[in-house]
Amino acid sequence: MGLVMRFEFATASRIIFGRGTVKEVAPLASEMGNYALLVTGRNVERAIPLLESLNKTGMKTFIFSVSGEPTIKLIIEGVQTARKNACEVVIGMGGGSAIDTAKAIAVMLTNSGDIMDYLEVIGQGKILTYAPAPCIAIPTTAGTGAEVTRNSVLTSPEHKVKVSLRSPMMLPGLAVVDPELTYSMPPTITASTGLDALTQIIESFVSVKSNPLTDAICLDGLKRAARSLRQAFEDGSNTAARENMAIVSLFGGLALANSKLGAVHGFAVPMGAMFPAPHGVICARLLPFVMEVNVRVLQRHSSQQFLLRYDEVAKVLTGKSDARAEDGTVWILDLCETLDVPVLSNFGITEDHFTELVARSKKASSMKGNPVKLTDEELTEILRKAVT
Repeated sequence: MGLVMRFEFATASRIIFGRGTVKEVAPLASEMGNYALLVTGRNVERAIPLLESLNKTGMKTFIFSVSGEPTIKLIIEGVQTARKNACEVVIGMGGGSAIDTAKAIAVMLTNSGDIMDYLEVIGQGKILTYAPAPCIAIPTTAGTGAEVTRNSVLTSPEHKVKVSLRSPMMLPGLAVVDPELTYSMPPTITASTGLDALTQIIESFVSVKSNPLTDAICLDGLKRAARSLRQAFEDGSNTAARENMAIVSLFGGLALANSKLGAVHGFAVPMGAMFPAPHGVICARLLPFVMEVNVRVLQRHSSQQFLLRYDEVAKVLTGKSDARAEDGTVWILDLCETLDVPVLSNFGITEDHFTELVARSKKASSMKGNPVKLTDEELTEILRKAVT
């Protein structure tokens, strides 16, 4: 046990987890205001029971649907809708896109100026001044953990990039994680979102910014994912597996919000902006090869601290006390095959794009959390193995 560096841990003001807990949202929301903007995913019908519950409390609720990944234009439209209807509370119910949209709308309701004033990379990156409108996050997928993260990932089609609107104040005031809302996810979505959650757990655990709290969360989440992701994919009615994966997703969000990620997400952000590939699929295809290259470079540098962490990941995933880092890579590759994860070349990614992807990945904030700095050649090697 070495010296513990200074660290902080921040999350949503209140987290409620458990089956049926979505029923607790309406009375809690009614204490926050009289008018609410309910941000949903493409399937608005899933939010109807909540809408009815909100109306029964006397709240006036307006629906704002998100059909794809949130764009800057979408956030502007959402803020206009909320202001037009005097909305005091913003509720995000859906996958990461709906929740990220809700968080961004909530904070732009209370901060003046244009959203570009506050965006990273393509904007001015100004610090948000005022706390957002009360925001409630209700995930219906088990993947992003956006209900407990301090940023919203937004797409700028004209720039072909994904950027973050980021502030500690963007942590939702209330996160309600009801595993029952994930029961209807089809196998493909179960696989994609679950692999995203698993990647976030692994990358946070081996991150240069990990700390004792995130370590504990990651190890528990890793154990749950190892025994439940396959089960949830093969049998969506397995409620125990669904509950475990909902916890993995929550833990992944808690961990990444308080540490950093790594090269997988360093690539995933620019790749997702340039190609129509699901984020979880990108992460799944990159993960084993990032692990492989990271371990090789760490061995060359004799960096025992992070090598031991990769060994620990392998032991948890395989269930074998003598497993080494390389065994973890094999386990992830086998999982991707079991979950029918498509190769990245299916989405139009070729070697012609590698130079641009490498250049963009090196600018990504997630890359700063990788346990070792990788060369252009090593980053290209990862892409070559992941794409074909």
